[in-house]
Amino acid sequence: MTTPTAAPVRPTPPLLDITRIYAEPAALASPRGQQVAARWPDAEVVEVASHWRIPELHGDEENVRRWVRIKREALVLGELKTVRTRPNGRSADFIAPSTSNGCAMACAYCYVPRHKGYSNPVTVFTNIDQITAHLVRHAAKQGVKPEPNQCDPTDWVYDLGENSDCSVDAMISDNVADLVATFRSLPNAKASFATKYVNRDLLDLDPQGRTRVRFSLMPEDTAKLLDIRTSPVPERLAAIDAFVEAGYEVHVNFSPVVVENGWLARWADLLDALGDATSERTRAQLACEVIFLTHNEQLHEVNLGWHAKAEDLLWQPRLQETKRSQNGQLNVRYAWRAKQGYVEQLLALIEERAPWCTVRYAF
Repeated sequence: MTTPTAAPVRPTPPLLDITRIYAEPAALASPRGQQVAARWPDAEVVEVASHWRIPELHGDEENVRRWVRIKREALVLGELKTVRTRPNGRSADFIAPSTSNGCAMACAYCYVPRHKGYSNPVTVFTNIDQITAHLVRHAAKQGVKPEPNQCDPTDWVYDLGENSDCSVDAMISDNVADLVATFRSLPNAKASFATKYVNRDLLDLDPQGRTRVRFSLMPEDTAKLLDIRTSPVPERLAAIDAFVEAGYEVHVNFSPVVVENGWLARWADLLDALGDATSERTRAQLACEVIFLTHNEQLHEVNLGWHAKAEDLLWQPRLQETKRSQNGQLNVRYAWRAKQGYVEQLLALIEERAPWCTVRYAF
């Protein structure tokens, strides 16, 4: 009897394999730009006038079918022209100036491509010294936080990764390391960022409790379909204790919550897995944010060109209602009255399965 030959195992493509760097001249000439370029010495460097205006990357619908390849192979260097901090009040007190834009991952529900073309590879902002100096001045102006709020009981919280994932950014440059070091020295402020990628190099940055990492979680089967090129959910769960031991404050984001057949049972399994994966010390400091899915008509059309199966979960007109955003785009979210019920059901499940996990907010 002939033994069947096992199918060859295909290696997983690297998250980043940069072959072309688009660079504003000043950004490339800067110390941070030189550091990034040195990491991929064989990459072709293409000079561009603006990191926003690269037609072959941004806004070309023909790029949709090779979206992931562009994310893996292209990198942009630019300077952040407007360095400002904006108030927030939900997850953080403030949104810090961006040190990057775009992402190497390709989550099917991500809002960032709505604002920056389709492929949306990582842009590194190289004027990091200007950004960190701004943050030091801004935090000093705030003084002592007068009273607790849902962001934090004692510190002003600055969200770092509004349009990127800091765990991936830290693979490209030292921007994230510089930010962690900056907040380590601020007595009244802490940094915060959400991530779907486990970068264990971050464990060496010595945050001393001044940086909050929020691991985004959803049921494993759902994540396999929607969280493209991210760390698997079991890997994220397995990393939480290590980040607490390394000096980070660690929270979790239950985000986005997608309503599907058997969704509550899947979330029950995830909550049980979270409890099993974490130590008593971790659970004592753990808190969560609960964010239900908001989708977008334009992104729906884009997804149909490269990952149509995801839209079976994300685009469900019978469950959703439309809302026109401030920029004129048409968003969809779960119908208001039904969503109230979904939120109540999930909060009750968290109280039952993970009563040690404080819910900071849910919407």
